[in-house]
Amino acid sequence: MSYQGDGADQGPETAGASPCSCAESEANGVDAITVTIGATVPTGFEVTAAEEVKEKIGVEATISKDRGRIYFPITTDKLFQVHLLRSVDNLFVVVEEYNHYQFKESKEETLMELQQLASKLPWTNALEVWKLNGSLKKRRGHRKGGNAARGKPDTEARDETGSEMEQQPPPADTTAASEDQMEVEACAQASDGAASGTRPLKFRVTCNRAGDKHSFSSNEAARDFGGAVQEFFQWKADMTKFDIEVLLNIHNEEMVIGIALTEESLHRRNISHFGPTTLRSTLCYGMLRLCKPQPSDIILDPMCGTGAIPLEGAIEFSSSFYIAGDNNDMAVNRTVNNVCHMQKRRAEKGRVSGLPIDTVRWDLCSLPVRTSSVDIIITDMPFGKRMGSRKKNWDLYPSCLREMARVCRPGSGKAILLTQDKKCFSKAMRSIEGLWRRLHTVWVNVGGLHAGVYLLKRTEAAFGQTPEDVYE
Repeated sequence: MSYQGDGADQGPETAGASPCSCAESEANGVDAITVTIGATVPTGFEVTAAEEVKEKIGVEATISKDRGRIYFPITTDKLFQVHLLRSVDNLFVVVEEYNHYQFKESKEETLMELQQLASKLPWTNALEVWKLNGSLKKRRGHRKGGNAARGKPDTEARDETGSEMEQQPPPADTTAASEDQMEVEACAQASDGAASGTRPLKFRVTCNRAGDKHSFSSNEAARDFGGAVQEFFQWKADMTKFDIEVLLNIHNEEMVIGIALTEESLHRRNISHFGPTTLRSTLCYGMLRLCKPQPSDIILDPMCGTGAIPLEGAIEFSSSFYIAGDNNDMAVNRTVNNVCHMQKRRAEKGRVSGLPIDTVRWDLCSLPVRTSSVDIIITDMPFGKRMGSRKKNWDLYPSCLREMARVCRPGSGKAILLTQDKKCFSKAMRSIEGLWRRLHTVWVNVGGLHAGVYLLKRTEAAFGQTPEDVYE
């Protein structure tokens, strides 16, 4: 018997779903019920995700004390809308939540209590939603890439082009996660087969625990709670080829039990040609929402890496035009390949395949772009950790900020810049304070690094008429 537990803040992987009508939901014999959906989101962009839920689904979302999660109510006839959210990494349906769970001081007593809890939980609605969710994915058709190795939503690595992706291995204390890819259609068929009694469901329990006042480890909680779940449902434990994943999320005194609704995280949705790292699509969406792109805006990513930001923008904010560039040939090639792959996918689905993106190889500090011609600049700057160095950043940051100011429209232009090198960035900002004004900062966790997403506003000053324009 095996269960998964880890000390990191992990969540289930996310796969999209295509819209279905209320009639389709009723055809499955499931009356509309109200449940609570949990979603993992990029840490720091919880408010952005809550705003998207309100905008697209029309319900209020609650931000969890455990950073990187939000919760919101939804009726099952609108379940497909949840899969269309752009800011969430992973989704699960809540079985039960406790805001102030009183854990016992003794480890043995606590684990015994978790075992007893399994048979007392209101599983019915959550399991109905899980089954309906499988039907949604089955209608969507064949899709590969489920049940990949799980990682904390904000576990990322740096790329040689300055962008990021979630490609780090799991934390050291994580027990073996699934490397076998499971097709969503097969999962849906398995749920149908289990319901008809042809075979028992395969399951695993994943425990995500945060807090230093617990007498037990996440592995111990997953093991004991999972054993009780197995005994209660007569399911078969399987760490890799499971049909259903039960989540035990513990953050200090807050405990949430849920069932995963997704296998493949949304943050991988746009990229087919990865570099060593690629910026997560969900983080790209959060950055784009900060600058509020308008129709006909020209949006520039001067350090595009694999093109994650312009790709997300071209798909979600398609009325703007995007220019992606990098000084690295491999990065430019990856961006071109990713754009072509996305256009092919869209054409296969019968959608308009063209994307408003141009890709260029250039020198960041001498852009082949007209002065005052860009509305928004949005990019992931080198941290000086895995890409470049802090020493190089001292020269690079002032130079690129000056060049960005040249091409950006005075008075109305904006820049959204992601960097962990806060000291260097602050010094560079002081050196060109006549050209840029800092409006807002969102603090995010990027691969364990405390990074900032800075929203800057271009001042009214015309480039070439301030002391900051002179740079040697």
